[in-house]
Amino acid sequence: MPTIEVIAAALFALALIHTFSTKFFEQLAHDHPRHAGLFHLLGEVEVVFGFWAVVLVSVMAFVVGGEQAIQYAETRQYTEPLFVFVIMVVAASRPVVVVIQALVDVAARLAPVRKVVAQVWLCLALVPLIGSLITEPAAMTLAALMLSPLLFRPALPEWLKYGALGVLFVNISIGGTLTSFAAPPVLMVASTWQWSSAFMASQFGWKAVIAVLINATALTYLVRQHLSDAAAPTTDTPAVRVPRLVSAIHLAFLAAVVVFAHHPVIFLGLFLLFMGFAQAYARYQTPLILKEALLVGFFLAGLVLLGGMQQWWLQPIVSSLAPTALFFGALGLTAITDNAALTYLGSLIEGISDPAKYMLVAGAVAGGGLTVIANAPNPAGVALLRQGFHDESIGAGGLLLGAALPTLVAAVMFLL
Repeated sequence: MPTIEVIAAALFALALIHTFSTKFFEQLAHDHPRHAGLFHLLGEVEVVFGFWAVVLVSVMAFVVGGEQAIQYAETRQYTEPLFVFVIMVVAASRPVVVVIQALVDVAARLAPVRKVVAQVWLCLALVPLIGSLITEPAAMTLAALMLSPLLFRPALPEWLKYGALGVLFVNISIGGTLTSFAAPPVLMVASTWQWSSAFMASQFGWKAVIAVLINATALTYLVRQHLSDAAAPTTDTPAVRVPRLVSAIHLAFLAAVVVFAHHPVIFLGLFLLFMGFAQAYARYQTPLILKEALLVGFFLAGLVLLGGMQQWWLQPIVSSLAPTALFFGALGLTAITDNAALTYLGSLIEGISDPAKYMLVAGAVAGGGLTVIANAPNPAGVALLRQGFHDESIGAGGLLLGAALPTLVAAVMFLL
């Protein structure tokens, strides 16, 4: 076993420990104001894997040489981090949010409950399921932006915020399984295993819908007494009303980015055109979330670099498990690895059985809400919602506990 692979595994373990220790760095920032900026930086969840990826490449340069280290970094596939960055910015643009919020408002007014209660339920149920069409990162961005003023505010108890975050992350992870292109862990195997959207809807989709509805309903019931009608977001006013044509063009950009999600040259070109259009009609915009999206892209790129050298120990585990054991193994491993990376390793196994394929993907998507790194859209949710938590920091332990019951519901449905 090459020394660098052992070093990479050790750095990956340190990155995981760092992920669970971000609140510790925030406390250090309070205790040592002279170095508060550095500790705040290390306390940013989105910085963790990018930071340790830089350490990995630096160590590789000393161990195997600078040329090999650069070659390794340049041969990684960064399409997913780039796509998540672009889709976050486009989906969070005001004209897109206005349209989705209007649809949610119309549906909420038809519900036989208070409007704000219906809005929370729709953001936790309907929006994650729409992720099967607009991709999970886009659904996460939209749901987080709409839920932020409703749930993630000081008046709500901290444990309920973590419960809401857990439900959102789990529902996003499983809500994208109605098609073969929206969920990263499904996308990694769909072409290799010839899984069509019809197959996904029949084998995964209906189970995911039931689990999403159960999770959203249970959480909404728990938080109903803490919801204030005054907190309901207002996305448009007559003074700055977004013209329908502007909204339609933004939605067209969103659709085009989704269609060309596997072609970074195309969707980055579209993104530059989008930036120009947004600047031309700045009066209809709110500030684009470039900083948040860049941090999420940095996080995912770091995960690509660190995760690329974990195959030597992950793939033997995946290939050695029977189907049922593989489901629980995938569910657990997803918490410490990206679920897309896990299913990709499964797609490399020769002669893997159909039941094993199903169990691998089912476990990977069911466990996609347990940690920040479990599913690619999760860092986006953290970036957009962390200000609603104490110290503006989301604890890994709190997220794990908040996602435990929704994960159990998803697991039971997929095991049916």
